[in-house]
Amino acid sequence: MTFYSILLMLIFPFLACGETVRVAVASNFASTMEKIKEAFEALSSHELAMSYGSTGKLYAQIRNGAPYDLFLAADVERPMRLEREERAVSGSRFTYAFGRLVLWSPTLAIEEGAVLKSADFRFLALANPKLAPYGEAARAVLLKLALWDSLMSEKRIVVGENIGQTFQFVKSGNAQIGFVARSQIIDLGLKGAWEVPPDWYDPIEQQGVLLSDSPGAKALCRFLASEQGLALISKGGYRVP
Repeated sequence: MTFYSILLMLIFPFLACGETVRVAVASNFASTMEKIKEAFEALSSHELAMSYGSTGKLYAQIRNGAPYDLFLAADVERPMRLEREERAVSGSRFTYAFGRLVLWSPTLAIEEGAVLKSADFRFLALANPKLAPYGEAARAVLLKLALWDSLMSEKRIVVGENIGQTFQFVKSGNAQIGFVARSQIIDLGLKGAWEVPPDWYDPIEQQGVLLSDSPGAKALCRFLASEQGLALISKGGYRVP
């Protein structure tokens, strides 16, 4: 056991009594969260039960009584709503990451987004703007480039339920290009991505909120804010708070 692991054990008194922590996680954070899960469980007696989906869909599940202990959303709005609706632990909301939007194609030259104005692609994939903050960001980029209306009218946009499904549309070739999360590209070591300038869309501030007083969920929150947790988040392709 490393010195850092021993230090974390001293910091986190939760190690002596374990429980299963039910965590609802936005799809874009899935691969990074799996690495966090591995590291957290190696230090803790708690186990994490993960459920991945679009932020909007997970929010709806929570409102309908889904028994999660912690919600890691891809936006600020849903955790804030849950606090207002008294479905979350008051004062527990926190920012854990800032997402980064990229345009990706495994076959076409992106050239800083110039491909969007070309006829080189049949379909452009993006996440549902009504459910997923990455989809909302993609829509903002297309509006800035005055392409949203034309691409919609030409039926060249395909919409994924979440950023995970959107990525699969492009990976499978069902869409030639797509707006995805930088974390997805980094995780698989893929080429052919262009990072959209961050001032082209509102910051994708990703917040978490406690849904119960679970000691394990509180311990996970502390781990996310620890040096080791922040390092894993940054390595996953996010900006950290």
